[in-house]
Amino acid sequence: MQSELTPETPGAGPNVLIVDDSAMMRKLIKRVTSVVGVPIGTIFEAGNGREALEILEHEDIKFVFTDINMPVMTGTELLRAMHERPEWQHIVRIIISTDGSEARREEVSGLDVKMYVEKPFRPEVMRDVLSDLSPTTGR
Repeated sequence: MQSELTPETPGAGPNVLIVDDSAMMRKLIKRVTSVVGVPIGTIFEAGNGREALEILEHEDIKFVFTDINMPVMTGTELLRAMHERPEWQHIVRIIISTDGSEARREEVSGLDVKMYVEKPFRPEVMRDVLSDLSPTTGR
């Protein structure tokens, strides 16, 4: 699965990490982030939280889009690990999940999650998320 840890061609914006056990969903999120009109740097992919932590150790990531339900290490476990590391406090955390229940939202409430996007989502939602949270838009 090493090919999934390799980045896409870098652009002129913040680096993004997409964490989802579905390769198809990662591809969809990657495609949407690249066409929404917001500058994006390198897009990294991970199939679970453990792979994501490896990338975070070595790359300068600004945005993490993570699913919650994944094998090996869940999105919630990833968010907890990120929350415990002071050097990762600047990373914007966005959950993209089919599970938008109140119980699930409560479970991640203290983990610095900026947005919770429910699948399926429209491309405009991703554009709005990136526009609202990107430092290049002045917000």
